[in-house]
Amino acid sequence: MLRINDILDKAQSYLPPEDLEMIKKAYVYSATVHQGQVRLSGEPYLTHPMEVAGILADMKMDAATIISGLLHDTVEDTLSTIEQVEEEFGKDVSFLVSGLTKLSLISFRSQEERQAENFRKMILAMSSDIRILLVRLADRIHNMRTLQYQPPEKRVYIARETIDVYAPLANRLGINWMKTELEDLSFQYLSPEAYNELSIRVVQSNESRQRYTEEVKKLISEELKKFKIEGEVEGRAKHLYGIYKKMHEQHLNFDEVYDLIAFRVILDSDQEKGCYETLSVVHSLWKPVPGRFKDYIAMPKANNYQSLHTTVIGPYGERLEIQIRTRAMHEWAEKGIAAHWRYKEGRAYKDEEENQIKKLREILEIQQEIKNPKEFMSDLRLALFPEEVYVFTPHGDVKSFPKGATPVDFAYSIHTDVGNQCIGAKVNRNIVPLKYKLQNGDRVEIITQAGHHPSKDWLKYVVTTRAISKIRNWINVEDKKSSIALGRDLLEKEFKRHNLKLSTYIKSDEIKKVFSEYSVNTLDDLISQIGFGRVSPRQLVNHFLAKEEIIDTAQIEEKEKKKKIASPSLGVSLTGIDNMMVKFAKCCNPIPGEVISGYISRGRGITVHTVNCSHLKKLDKERIVDVQWNISQKTAYPVHVRVVCDDRKGVLTEVSSVISSFDINISYAQIETTHMVATCNFIIDVNDLHQLNQVISAIKQLSFVKSVARLRQ
Repeated sequence: MLRINDILDKAQSYLPPEDLEMIKKAYVYSATVHQGQVRLSGEPYLTHPMEVAGILADMKMDAATIISGLLHDTVEDTLSTIEQVEEEFGKDVSFLVSGLTKLSLISFRSQEERQAENFRKMILAMSSDIRILLVRLADRIHNMRTLQYQPPEKRVYIARETIDVYAPLANRLGINWMKTELEDLSFQYLSPEAYNELSIRVVQSNESRQRYTEEVKKLISEELKKFKIEGEVEGRAKHLYGIYKKMHEQHLNFDEVYDLIAFRVILDSDQEKGCYETLSVVHSLWKPVPGRFKDYIAMPKANNYQSLHTTVIGPYGERLEIQIRTRAMHEWAEKGIAAHWRYKEGRAYKDEEENQIKKLREILEIQQEIKNPKEFMSDLRLALFPEEVYVFTPHGDVKSFPKGATPVDFAYSIHTDVGNQCIGAKVNRNIVPLKYKLQNGDRVEIITQAGHHPSKDWLKYVVTTRAISKIRNWINVEDKKSSIALGRDLLEKEFKRHNLKLSTYIKSDEIKKVFSEYSVNTLDDLISQIGFGRVSPRQLVNHFLAKEEIIDTAQIEEKEKKKKIASPSLGVSLTGIDNMMVKFAKCCNPIPGEVISGYISRGRGITVHTVNCSHLKKLDKERIVDVQWNISQKTAYPVHVRVVCDDRKGVLTEVSSVISSFDINISYAQIETTHMVATCNFIIDVNDLHQLNQVISAIKQLSFVKSVARLRQ
């Protein structure tokens, strides 16, 4: 177990004596409030905050951060309060501890919702003070180191959360050692068999790899001396998850992974030109592999990582990956934002720190608009996993995007209105489709048109969380408008059925109780819930009826089934409702004469299915309503018919003649022939099921016809 003296020994090398005294005080406070508590391992609970504080001291964090590491669970897991923490240790520490306290006292409908809200709170807090995230990462490191004491199902859940969110967060802050340890620990529990097998393979190859590593290091060092370049050459095995990921993504066997060892040249000089000089030395020593050079100095990664990467054909024909960087670049690459952290009241962030915090704030800004916990977690993971592509604006500014980004992503990065009104794009002065994937070095120009709106199809190929969020937001607003119109129509008709006036009741105090019951804030929210099919109009009316006035709804429905109030254009009526938004489901393509049901779709009115439609049976039963045909005039309905027959001259003409004899329009006809069999596909416009059956029966009478069938999607 780590002792307080161990933490103080680490901290005294860079903190003044008064800070060390406050750390001692925090240790005593934490030991007191956690007294009697034990971890699943059986150790005193105090071991956990002590280990977290030790990790923070190793990172040379300021006193307030180390103290927050010691106290991070006090408010959540003991009787201690934020007010007591502030009184004992000041506002700075109490703010950090408050940001670290999870939402454990709030009731959530699901574990996913709790997880989403905890991350939302963490991102909100860390956008104000990045130290909150650093403590949370140290906390997660120690929890992962002791994960074996958790039940098996919880191990997998925590490991998945760690590799999906915490490791990418560490990567975003440039803290490489944290990222790799979190990934390897997660890998151990998510894929134990692969982890164990890979561990054994790496150990077995260690001896020969070690000899090879020393040989390569010596060759590089001797060559650098010839050119009077001073620096250190390192060679170390890549971490297990990195090897596994490469094998999995590139479908390689272990023996085919050529860069198990990463070589690194760290220059004593802080001049960038030294890196390029070293690169030329390495390329003169061994032949570079085409397409395997990356310049992260000229174009740093999203986490401000800088280095030159090259792959060469080294000794014995083996490929070597070599990284070249200055010592300052190396310190950032390993420790990231924590490398330069010295917190003082009122101090300004360094440029690279401000850059990272700005990006995390951008993530926060986007996530604030997302209410659905599944969408939030999905978009958060996406935001934390960028493989960068660098493109240029028309003015020559560089913008970075995740790999796979499109011009629509680019448009939304400029402004929401530019994204919403985007109708096209020019890349390198050529018009490209909006789904075009941006490439490094592309010069992108967006073409807009006032009044244009986003398309749902855009969601299929945009990749930035900003674009996804803005498109979803626009769609949700439009859906809500449609659902309010539909919901109000449904609600007014339901009130009329009971001789009630909707306008009277929506102004009453009783409506506020209804808001509370359905977790909405406004009347529009409530009405849109009805339009979306989440709340039944009948449920709402029952709130305003005395018990003795609630009529047997079965009797009402039976009477109103006899009513026929038509939708003027589509020939479908919903009991008691007119002027409905109606569309026919493509999965079953119903036509008059078939028994049908309606489904209240989100903001899109009623979708009509046949009652036997397999897709309808999978939908929410609460949103299925009775509908019926109500044809006042003949209307044509498209039907797909397939005729299989002998392959002979004139078959298409003969079948078409039979169809036309019923005065039926053929909107599509196509024939395919294979092995003396002809397959004719028609889309014909029929009035109803009876007419369709007549034409099918007539086609079957043709001697060369083998089968006739109506096709549905």
